[in-house]
Amino acid sequence: MPQISRYSDERVEELLSELASVLEKHQTPTDLSLMVLGNMVTNLINTSVASAQRRSLARSFAEALQASVSEDKAH
Repeated sequence: MPQISRYSDERVEELLSELASVLEKHQTPTDLSLMVLGNMVTNLINTSVASAQRRSLARSFAEALQASVSEDKAH
């Protein structure tokens, strides 16, 4: 069942586009991009979420990430 976001698609797409532009500007390879984004997620969780909720949020985030990854043979 799809989740309803409190943020507009336009807002999400705008931020995604800006983040992608920064990575492209620096010609960042995929592995480094994933490292940087992973560190950013970790930092956000550690600095913006109550310690009692961090593991649960990280688990939910990881599950959502796994669910969103396509298994097609594009690469």
